[in-house]
Amino acid sequence: MAHDIEPRLLRAFVAVADELHFTRAAARLYVAQQALSRDIRRLERELGAVLFARTTRQVTLTSEGERLLPYARSVLAAHDELGAAFADEARPLLVDLNTEGMITGRVLARARELAPQCELMARFESGLTGAAAEILAGRLDVSFGRFGGLAPEVRARLDRQTVRYEPMGVLLPLGHPLAAHAEVELNALSGESLYAGAGNPGTREWTDLAERLFAGRGIGIAPPAPVAIGAEEFRRVMAKTRTPVLVAVDFPVMPDTVLRPLVRPVPLSPVSLVWRKGLRHPGVEALRTAAAELAEQEKWLDIPPGAWLPEGDLLQMCSNQ
Repeated sequence: MAHDIEPRLLRAFVAVADELHFTRAAARLYVAQQALSRDIRRLERELGAVLFARTTRQVTLTSEGERLLPYARSVLAAHDELGAAFADEARPLLVDLNTEGMITGRVLARARELAPQCELMARFESGLTGAAAEILAGRLDVSFGRFGGLAPEVRARLDRQTVRYEPMGVLLPLGHPLAAHAEVELNALSGESLYAGAGNPGTREWTDLAERLFAGRGIGIAPPAPVAIGAEEFRRVMAKTRTPVLVAVDFPVMPDTVLRPLVRPVPLSPVSLVWRKGLRHPGVEALRTAAAELAEQEKWLDIPPGAWLPEGDLLQMCSNQ
């Protein structure tokens, strides 16, 4: 057996093991599927073991693949931490804000004041699931979102800090019967279908949150739709579909819509600051300090009586501050 296995091969193996699908794993790694298949075959040759059982319908781990997986994760975690420990602290820190106009932008602005010597560059992914993959691939450094909605094997390679329990709202097209209300009771949405990112692989944590919130309330999840980029495209799609959208209450104003907070109960979206384990950079410390300051000043971590949180998220968020 080879003793100098390239981390790239192990990364390919873990991606396929997580997805159990070569096309999705290749997309996650931003490589061609043929290149990914070659890397898996090479790893199998070097180990002298078949790692996956492949049929035309499914991919499964063999017993040898199951045996390798925890070792591969450990090696990659150590490899990532080694790289982070010797990373250039003067380099720009890439900070994903998810969407312009959200509270995450305020955290970034305050961090820039605290660490003016750092270059903190804003980026905009469509959700934490997508951003987490970019963080683990080294193409992003920091993001924000619902940490509890990530897969356990992804959470194991990330650190995070609780930022806010963010109230949620509904974005309604002008003329919708509920648009005349100052706030919308959750049960008033019974019979409606709301867009919550279904079908978007980058926002799985948000769709999961919506499914948990709507369960037993007669509220549906709108079917997958192309992601609208930009206010004008959003206006066009909203005018065409008139589908309400589940959002955070500080979601930026969109044309021809109104945003109404949800009440009875007030649903909360748990937001964390998330970064790669082992990452050392003064910008990360500035972001953590900024988030803690704002949370204290504006009571972002207060939970109103009768509020709703996804089961398990509160315990998870309190376990590693």
